[in-house]
Amino acid sequence: MEVDSPWTPPVYDLTNPPQRCTPVGGPFPAGDFPRSAKWCSDGSALLVHCEQRAFRVIHTPNTAPPAGASHTQTSFPQPAPIVDYAWYPHASASTPASFCFAASVREAPVKLLDASDGRLRASYPIVDHRERQIAPHSLAFDPSGTRLYCGFESAIEIFDVSRPGCEGTRVRMSASKKRKDGLKGIISALSFQPSSSSSPSSALLAVGSLSSPSSTGGSNIALFSSDLSTDPDPVIFLGGGPSAGVTQLLFNPAHPHILYASFRRHPGVYAWDIRADGSAPFVRYTLGTDASAREEKETPRKETNQRRRFDVDWAGRVLGCGDVNGHISLFDLSHSANPTQMDDSLAEGTTRQVNPTLTFPAHRDAIGGIAFHPFPNPDPQNINGRCGLVSVCGSRHFDEYSDDDDSGSASGSEDDSGGEGEESGVVSGMNKKRGSVRRPLRRRAPRVKEAGVSWWDLSSPSPSPAQVSPRAAT
Repeated sequence: MEVDSPWTPPVYDLTNPPQRCTPVGGPFPAGDFPRSAKWCSDGSALLVHCEQRAFRVIHTPNTAPPAGASHTQTSFPQPAPIVDYAWYPHASASTPASFCFAASVREAPVKLLDASDGRLRASYPIVDHRERQIAPHSLAFDPSGTRLYCGFESAIEIFDVSRPGCEGTRVRMSASKKRKDGLKGIISALSFQPSSSSSPSSALLAVGSLSSPSSTGGSNIALFSSDLSTDPDPVIFLGGGPSAGVTQLLFNPAHPHILYASFRRHPGVYAWDIRADGSAPFVRYTLGTDASAREEKETPRKETNQRRRFDVDWAGRVLGCGDVNGHISLFDLSHSANPTQMDDSLAEGTTRQVNPTLTFPAHRDAIGGIAFHPFPNPDPQNINGRCGLVSVCGSRHFDEYSDDDDSGSASGSEDDSGGEGEESGVVSGMNKKRGSVRRPLRRRAPRVKEAGVSWWDLSSPSPSPAQVSPRAAT
């Protein structure tokens, strides 16, 4: 009887810029672009959140498609803007029963959608005191897939996945008479700690808030027991981060004691070791935006409110993050995953700055998110093995006016008076005596410099299984 060989972690080449693989996702209509993307558990499908109220499910074949061929994809339009989404933990295209995902759509119950045809499987309503439907800002399934956690204003609603339509258990995050410590504001990020097979119930839940620590007077990241309904008290608060709202939380898959966080309008990623007191992060991964822009003689774009997702590969060796200028930064975690090997920075309570191992220009617009393939295969004929990283790009730009409004102003001008301006303009009360006309400024629809989904080949060219030594400067 032939025994399958064990899966070995992939070896990524961080010494040279990766090659772009076959484009996926197809063209996007004018004004539309992908905001973020997430792989299902086995990497058989990629779920893309699009700007124009739609999901795209891109199925990845096991072999490379012929030249000119595109990947199979389906689109599921939604009636309102999409707030957040999450794959079912055991979702796989080969198992129709588990191939689904949860979606939060504005002013609607939480939906459990079939990833094959987009049909509604179940719904989970969250109703406020005014009997209005609440769309949670963050979604997360527990590792077993039996409960769905939904974060919104100062509370988390917990649903039993097997009981759709029923009310959930609401757990207040803010402080109360019974509990002095808590989180205020919108619960914007949820992440479960990878649990071991010996003690699956011991996993922790990381919760982040959009309220900045300066406004709340405390921390906006806390760790709770995964069973919030019976143990709602926080285990530990994490501090020392920037004074900004949390946009994403993620545990290291191979080192569950390391928690990463990104913040609103703040470049870089912070890391905490939850085995310590959590008073300060031990590492800050800085992006190479400014250096890359100087090399290309470009002006770095200012930070925006757009949420950008980072990711860590399943072996816990590489962290990747995009920036507003279209660059991707990759960090080697082999030296920074263990705080005790970083010059005792954890014991000193200081935060060490780590520069990217590799930064390369990937797109002409902001990168909304990147995602590592869960199980890349070293087979060169397998497209999932050659393309270990997926990036999505696109953002809205409001930096142009209509050609007719270039010379316009709030008080009108000589060019605005008479002729066609009097027919199409709005006469101002103060300017009516002067015979001038005020016309409202008409902005163009927001433009998108580049919209697309790209795959990158991060496979190491060396046949040696040893890890390529990085050239990162820390």
